[in-house]
Amino acid sequence: MIGKWIAACLIVAGAALPVAAEEAKPLMTFRSLTPDTALEVAKAALDACRKEGFQVAVSVVDRGGVAQVMLRDRFAGPHTPETATRKAWTAISFRTDTTTMTEETQAGKEASGVRHVPGTAMIGGGVMIQAGGEMVGAIGVSGAPGGKQDDACARKGIAKIQEKLDFQ
Repeated sequence: MIGKWIAACLIVAGAALPVAAEEAKPLMTFRSLTPDTALEVAKAALDACRKEGFQVAVSVVDRGGVAQVMLRDRFAGPHTPETATRKAWTAISFRTDTTTMTEETQAGKEASGVRHVPGTAMIGGGVMIQAGGEMVGAIGVSGAPGGKQDDACARKGIAKIQEKLDFQ
């Protein structure tokens, strides 16, 4: 009797196991922004801010968070290049825009501890760049009168290149 029960349990347990997956390949491929495209999106964001009368810095990082491009308008504050880079790094690291991160990491919220991760910038202006749903980099803007304006400039920069990215 016990033998039949054990056999039944093994059959049920075996049915619950996933089908053996194809062996993982030792290498993977992914897409990332070219330096020319990173420069193009940075220039477009800088131009969008200039049209609003803002002097800013713009940083673009690759999908690994490494800076590819940094542009600083001549009257942007001395803190803006580092802040823009941190915003871009934060967006790519947490895979969400920094405006959302600002709200979701307030004191008392479950994710508030990530504000203490070195290098993060929990203020609007950092936005992921995607191509066909795949994360390929991020942009950070700093120097407008607030995070919402930085975010708007970043998104306008991305919009200038989005069609090119989606059809690659």
